[in-house]
Amino acid sequence: MIEKYFDLSGNHTSVRTEFFAGLTTFVSMAYILFVNSSVLAAAGMDKGAVFTATGLIAAIATIFMGVVAKYPFAIAPGLGINAFFAYTVVLGMGVRWQTALAAVFVSGIIFWLLTVFKIREIIINAIPADLKSAIAGGIGLFIAFLGLSDGGVVAANKSTIIGFGDWTQPTTMLTLFGILLTFALFARKVPGAIFIGLVLTAVAGLVTGLIHGPNSVISAVPSLAPTFGQAIWGIKDLGSLQMVVAILTFLLVAFFDTAGSLVGLARTAGFLKNNELPNAGKALMADSVGMLGGALLGTSPTTAYIESSTGIMVGGRTGLTSVFTGILFLLSLAFSPLLTVVTSQVTAPALVVVGVLMASSLGSIDWSDFPIAAAAFLTILGMPLSYSISDGIALGFIVYPFLMLVSGRGKQVHPIMYALGIIFVFFMIILQIN
Repeated sequence: MIEKYFDLSGNHTSVRTEFFAGLTTFVSMAYILFVNSSVLAAAGMDKGAVFTATGLIAAIATIFMGVVAKYPFAIAPGLGINAFFAYTVVLGMGVRWQTALAAVFVSGIIFWLLTVFKIREIIINAIPADLKSAIAGGIGLFIAFLGLSDGGVVAANKSTIIGFGDWTQPTTMLTLFGILLTFALFARKVPGAIFIGLVLTAVAGLVTGLIHGPNSVISAVPSLAPTFGQAIWGIKDLGSLQMVVAILTFLLVAFFDTAGSLVGLARTAGFLKNNELPNAGKALMADSVGMLGGALLGTSPTTAYIESSTGIMVGGRTGLTSVFTGILFLLSLAFSPLLTVVTSQVTAPALVVVGVLMASSLGSIDWSDFPIAAAAFLTILGMPLSYSISDGIALGFIVYPFLMLVSGRGKQVHPIMYALGIIFVFFMIILQIN
């Protein structure tokens, strides 16, 4: 039944391959369970409740993605947008976290309506192929930068803004060991090289004492009571201009973070057909389910995770990969102590290797066409420099229609791209003001 439903043989995969792909994706993004809890706790939310809400909505949305859309893409609360929720909306604007959750819920409703009426699908399909390639390549640079930064290989530098970190630190040496090991495995074309690299790096960390073993294996699942349903009670406090700005920001960032991630992942996996993603509506609906459900459970907006590319590179090609990832998120709620072994030094090598592989899409960009080249370049460079997928997309989407227009080729640009360019101009102004 599983073979028939997911057409495993037709996609040149197997249950075993899909399981290891799902496991690899889960291991690569399991950090969000702890990171999201810590970030939202700064806003006054109950850390245990956020941990449970994060795991539950990641499982629900990811399994929905697998069963309905049949894609190996995982969904969970997004990094960056959770910081905007906690530090800008709650701490910066001085609003209650319950009200901020209500803003996420309202933006989620708008998100869902845009998906139902296929407006999101139309927008994604209107993006030129060259810019889709730029998005994929930019995400590759971004996640490689994330891996190198989290692993201590690169760090902030007062003289040069950024530079190499302290490579004499044992944890940084563990990261470098993991990168070289994973590179070697991949170069030798070892099946499951990324996952094997993750496991061996974790083992090396445990053996050397750089990673501490868990104190226990199983723990009680924290209660959802402190955050569940608070988004509904917070709706009565919406209405100020600040909250309208917050709702629009949640909507735009979530929209284009997910759009960028889906395009990048789909292109990496070879799912795009004639520059379009088949069943895009169903994939986008999974994200809508995540955003609405996450707000009700008690967490910030969800997005499609670029770490899904690690599972794709292991061989994941169907929704069964997402089903396994979702199940592992559910299990993780009870086995959370084991996740402490998955440190940033363990996941860094996978992110760097996947970044290398995703950068291959840059070769399909027409670099001889300056308007396209400039927009693509700013999209690619903007993601790691701004630490945001949506901000990088904003730069490219503003420059592309402008340069096409001034070069006398305005009629070649889809009207939606003009609309997006204008929207992103206001979006960037709002971000600068806040």
